[in-house]
Amino acid sequence: MRAVTLVTPIALNPESTSPPDPRAWLQTPLGGYFAAWEQARLDAMLADIFGYNALQIGLADIDLLRANRMPLHICTARAPWPDSSPARTARVLAEETALPFASASLDLVVLAHVLEFSASPHHVLREVERVLVPEGSVVVCGFNPYSLWGCRRRRAGARGQWPWRGQYLSASRVRDWLLLLGFEMQSSQFGCYVPAVNRPEWLARWKWLDRIGRRCWPVCGAAWIMHGIKRVAGARLIQPNWREKRAHAENLSPVARRLNDFGGSVSKTHKETGEKWKRP
Repeated sequence: MRAVTLVTPIALNPESTSPPDPRAWLQTPLGGYFAAWEQARLDAMLADIFGYNALQIGLADIDLLRANRMPLHICTARAPWPDSSPARTARVLAEETALPFASASLDLVVLAHVLEFSASPHHVLREVERVLVPEGSVVVCGFNPYSLWGCRRRRAGARGQWPWRGQYLSASRVRDWLLLLGFEMQSSQFGCYVPAVNRPEWLARWKWLDRIGRRCWPVCGAAWIMHGIKRVAGARLIQPNWREKRAHAENLSPVARRLNDFGGSVSKTHKETGEKWKRP
């Protein structure tokens, strides 16, 4: 088992903007509908990703790594955990832009709706690329701006609660960023096609949109999940073989043998024919 090396902890910046707290919204009917869809997709995706150390960033109150079989699960957050948070994972207080882990020390990183609420999403992805081992996996969860929930976010502006205050990023945009960092995309999924209604009876009434949306407009789901693998090109230094042996005279061509015997000796070819070679 490969151990995780913690580098020197970096103090949290008190002036940095903290993302809104999702706990209250996740307790609503709409939040429960969203959390159930995302947890089911993550369980199916993470069950077949193997390694030693897995890290979850975001949604610290939910154990998104519960289906993964790696021996060590770590969860980071920028605020202390409540008593109801999962206790089977190791907890680390850290900022997503300065992860306190050594380079190439993690096999899996799950970014659960972190990029939408980060002031520098590019920096977050660079940190993820740094801490992942070659062939390590990253799973990114995000909200789709080209959806019914994206229209709800634009109407709420900066006054709404989580998740309506985030800067939604499309899956194609995040995929381009990951490709620039050397990741290879494996799969992506979209879901949650119902409108952003918060009453159980209305959620049940619009439930048919999930079946129609997967067939007719699959990229217009309110949430998306993307899986990528970090690829590192290998290089091998080819050095010259300075100890190469010289070729023997028996292996030379007949012309080379005649030139080698220019000092007056009889070549093998002339020996066989019985003729003696004379010096010109």
